[in-house]
Parts: sequence; structure tokens; C-alpha cells
Amino acid sequence: MAPSNRQRNHTSSPNTKKDNSKKNPRKSSGNIRKEEIITNHEFIDQVGLFYPSNDTAFKALLSARFCAAVWSHISDCDETYNYWEPSHYLLFGKGMQTWEYSPEFALRSYTYLMIHVVPAWLYHVLLQPNKMLMFYFSRCLLGLCCALCEVYFYKSVCREFGIHVARVVLVALLFNAGMFISSTAFLPSSFSMYMTMLSLGAWYQRKYELAVFATALSAFLSWPFAALIGVPIAVDLLFRRKDWWLFIQWSLIACVAILLPMARIDSLYYGRLVVAPLNIVMYNVFTSHGPDLYGTEPWYFYFINGFLNFNIIFIAALFTPLALVAVKLLVPVKLHTAQFLPYWLSLAPLYLWLLVFCLQPHKEERFLFPVYPLICLCGGVTIDCVQKLWFRLVVKSGIHYLNHTMFLLLPALVITSLLGLSRTLALYKGYSAPMDVFIELNKLTAEGGLSPEQNINICMGKEWYRYPSSFFLPSENWQLRFLQSEFRGQLPQSFSQEENGTMLIPANMNDANREEPSRYVDVSSCHFIVDLDTGTETEREPNYSQQTEKWVIVKSVPFLDAARSHKFFRAFYIPVLWEKHCQFSNYNLLKAKKHTRHNKPL
Repeated sequence: MAPSNRQRNHTSSPNTKKDNSKKNPRKSSGNIRKEEIITNHEFIDQVGLFYPSNDTAFKALLSARFCAAVWSHISDCDETYNYWEPSHYLLFGKGMQTWEYSPEFALRSYTYLMIHVVPAWLYHVLLQPNKMLMFYFSRCLLGLCCALCEVYFYKSVCREFGIHVARVVLVALLFNAGMFISSTAFLPSSFSMYMTMLSLGAWYQRKYELAVFATALSAFLSWPFAALIGVPIAVDLLFRRKDWWLFIQWSLIACVAILLPMARIDSLYYGRLVVAPLNIVMYNVFTSHGPDLYGTEPWYFYFINGFLNFNIIFIAALFTPLALVAVKLLVPVKLHTAQFLPYWLSLAPLYLWLLVFCLQPHKEERFLFPVYPLICLCGGVTIDCVQKLWFRLVVKSGIHYLNHTMFLLLPALVITSLLGLSRTLALYKGYSAPMDVFIELNKLTAEGGLSPEQNINICMGKEWYRYPSSFFLPSENWQLRFLQSEFRGQLPQSFSQEENGTMLIPANMNDANREEPSRYVDVSSCHFIVDLDTGTETEREPNYSQQTEKWVIVKSVPFLDAARSHKFFRAFYIPVLWEKHCQFSNYNLLKAKKHTRHNKPL
């Protein structure tokens, strides 16, 4: 791997402009492949341009993703109830069902679930692990897939944008909190993120067939709105290259290879003809209520979220267009870019995505997942531009800009990495309590007063949305039940236990997020309650932890109280200061005393 033409043309001082223009004649823009990448190890040695190999990058990325698989918490209840729970149902015949899986609405694809369920099923058949190990096994597989896509993306960035930009991108991918959160999340937006790296990586290497197919895979199998990322690829194919036949051919191949089998599988599960991507678009775009029922956020929501997860890299990414214009105007180097994509096109997916999604009232953190790698890329391009501008305007002499601007790069990488790690630690230390509490359930046995054959209800009220999934329940005798809380929307209910349960239209389901009282049970039927003790209570949300005559605390874990904590220190972990400026509540696992033999806690 070596510097691309773009890298070489951008690294010379004004005094070497004439020589470079002779050494790098303009090439044809058609059929760009590996032979167009110039290999010049003498140049690399002269500049001292260290860059990790693909193998080294993969090992580092895989280590980071496995850390995320083990230590990241589930940050979105949509991941639990729309993906982990239906997967648990397909594997074990029990799980919670949301209205999106009702055959009446059929918004979610069972095909997408199956690509995750089949490996977990094989693991279960071969090794007979407990369900919690199956959960983490699935997460590790997601981390492996993400790392493979990332190293392919890194390789492609080396070729299209140069080794120096790729190094910055690699550091950003490794240490930012955004990739830690998204890389192993069981969400369509995470799968679309994988496909973004695959499709854009293929595009940057001019492998248009793979670029079109990966974009279609993202749009059909995971999230139809991810097709927006493929718009610049289509523009390049249709209007710059004028290769309509390749675009049409591979679009048809993708439809036949992806959409038709997907429609067949989903139709078998739902018991009627279903094209899930079409149903999602129809609901979100053409219904009177749509996703706004689930909350709206101000226009700047994604900017705050982007800074928290990517810190200065996100700020740099926002200024990439301005930085590129400044370089074009102020750095007098003739660019030989006929064989490269113009920046306005190659980086366009990020800004198209931000433009469209910032205008939508309903905003979720996961909606930005597909462009997380592009934030790293654009941030890397901006840092590279700043170095070039400094070299041109301040240094003004020398052979190569990297020899004179490393003092700008290294602090930037150290700061963004430390902030990323700080944010990651804050998330882990502040919000891992729900998973820690449910892990405790797997340690409970009949010695504590419960018969192995007894059906056990574990209840959640206001904390329903932090349930980590039924994979954390010790056995199939345990089931989740809901208590009333101040949440007045629609909660999930159990899948039918019938053999064709996915085909049956469940009662008491609606697509308007109306509260369904049938979801609630009386607290007297609960063997356990998982609840956050905030010290406050309402009529619908009693403080069960204080009802010591009825409940005994089995496990208690500190949980960050964001409302009472300092805004900066709750977001970024700094030893000593974090504990000093943050407030905590107790996240408790409670056991009903009436179900405890001889009042002996488990």
C-alpha cells in the first residue's frame, strides 16, 4: 500500500510543483483499478509516513469491537424489543412482540432476523451454551463483521484519499464512542453502517458492481432509507461515467438476489404477501401520524449527539467543505484528479444524510449510525487540509508538509482519542447497571426458595425500556411482565405460543402508540421487580425499594442520575472528578418476601 496520486500531489511544497506536474501526467478516468495506485517506497521513507498494514488494522479494530461486544450496554429499547426479543422467540418459542411484527402491519423483516438467528442456533446446537452466552456470541459476530467492513473501508480510503487521511480515519474508528456504541448493536442502522463501509469502499476502488449490490443490501435487508447513501454512487455511474447498463443490470440482480427471497421468507412468516421495506416507507412517509408519535427533537439534536460521540472529529467533519475550498484557493498545487472522484461527490453521502435527517422532527441516535464512518473520514480530510494550509501559509518552505505539521496532528489525535475513551468509560460506568442486575438473575437457584418448575414473573415498571432481553433470563420458566408507570404509550406483549404464532394477528395492537392496559399485571403476581430507586414516587410509580415489608433487595448497582449530575462530567469520565460531580441512584433487583422460603433472600 502506498500514497495515491492525490496524496502525492497534496504533499509537495510550491517549489516542487513543476517537477510533480511532470511526474504525474493526467490519466484516463475509466476502469480505475489497482494499477493506478503509485507505489513509491522511497517517497514513504523520505517523509517518514508510517501506516498500519491491513492485518494490523484488522487486529486493532477486532480487539476494539470485541470490547464493545462485552462492555457496551443496550442503549435503545428498539434493539431489545424489535430484534433481540423476536430472535429469542425464533430460537426458544418465547419472546416479546411489538406491533411492528403483527401481520396486520408487518413492518419488520424476519429475513433480517434470520441472518443473526442461524449462527446463534448453530452455536446452541453444537455447544449447548446458556442463553446469555448466545447473546454475547451474537454480539461478537457482529463485531467481527464490523471489523471486516472497517478494514476494507480503511484500505479504500488509503487508495482514494491517501495514506495520511486513512491513518487519521483508523484512529478515529478505533477510539470514538460512536463506533463503540453502534458496532455491535443488533439494529438495522448498524447493519446499514456495515454496508456503508462496504459500498463506499467498493466505490472508492471503482468496483461499481459491489457498490451497487451493497447499497441494495443495505436498503432492502436493513433500512430502506439507507439508499440515500447510494445516491452519489448512482450520480457517478449515470452522469459522470454514463454507464447506465451497469447500474440497471446490477440493480436488477440485487432485486432478484435480495428482494425476492426476502419477500418470500417474510411472507411465509407473516402468512400473507409482505414486502417489509415497502411497508416501512409507507408507514413513515405516507401515514398521517408516522414516527412523530414516538417523540420529536430540536434541529440541533444530532449536532450535540455527534459531538458527544466523536468530539473534535465531528466538528472537523462539519467544516470539511470549507477546508477543501480553502485548500483549493490557497495551496497553489495543480491537482491531477481525473482518475479520482471529486471531493464534492465522494464525501456527499454524509452531508446528504445530515440534511435530510436534521429536518425530520423524529430523531434517534441510531439514525446517524450509517454515516458514522463518514464522520471519521470527513474529519480526517479536514485535519489533512489544516496541515496543508499551515504548511503553505506559515512554513512556506520544505519538501513535504507532513515533516512540518506533525505537531498539529499528534495533539489532535491524542485529544480525540482521550475524549472518545472518556465518553466510552462514562457510558459503561454510568449505565451498565441494568445488564449487571440481570446477569445476577442467572446466579439465582432453587436453594433460595424457588422450585425449578415454578413459573417466575420478573416485573418492570418505569424501567421497561432498559430490559436487556430474554437472553438474560435463567430459563424458560421466567417471563417478563409489565407494571403500570407514567409511560402512557403501547408496550410489547408476548408472542403467541401457537405453532404458527408469527401468522396470528394479536389482539390489542395498534399503530398509533395508544396505551394498552392489557399489558399490565398486578404487582402481587411478581416474584421479582427490577426498579430504579430515584427517591421519588407517584401513584403509578411507587418506590418499591422502600417497601421493605414486601420486598428485599437482592442486588443493587449504582446508576448515573443524569438529571442531578453535572452536564460535562456525566458525559465524559474523568477519574475523581466524575464521582465528585455526578449523582447516582440505586438500580435494584427486588424479591418479593412472600415468595422467599423462611424469609431467606436468594
